[in-house]
Amino acid sequence: MNKAIFLDRDGTINVDYGYVHEIDKLDFIPGVIDGLKLLQDNGYLLIIVTNQSGIGRGMFDLEAYNKFNDYMLEQLEKEDIHITDVFMCPHIDQDNCECRKPKLKLFYDAIKKYDIDIANSYAIGDKTRDLSLCNKENIKGILITDKENDDYICKKTLYDAAKFICNK
Repeated sequence: MNKAIFLDRDGTINVDYGYVHEIDKLDFIPGVIDGLKLLQDNGYLLIIVTNQSGIGRGMFDLEAYNKFNDYMLEQLEKEDIHITDVFMCPHIDQDNCECRKPKLKLFYDAIKKYDIDIANSYAIGDKTRDLSLCNKENIKGILITDKENDDYICKKTLYDAAKFICNK
């Protein structure tokens, strides 16, 4: 079985300025590159699970999403960071799909596809819905925030979360 980090995208990996889809506006949050390297070097698969309701709202299309996603993955590869996979939901809340976080379909799809040992894995995100798997399964969640939260471990950055996970 593999251990993994389930990562939210916007607001966790890249700056979230709202419905992020333009490659010229890709900005990695400070510390993300070092944090992802640390996690990868410690044997974690890096799996992105992201809601992209801008598609469902008609703000951009799947082609624009794919172009942005491919560009982001290329930039990470240039830093020797390999994202194992990206699981994406294009729907809005009103669609009541099974893949939009906080629902769990995308997490379960990844767990099955990559034979994930959830007890030795983590979910990291900037919103509690990014950690919804932690409410149903034995997986630890880290909320990226500078506020307190009684339900999750809180860290200010992905790098801080990576140091915590890897005991560095």
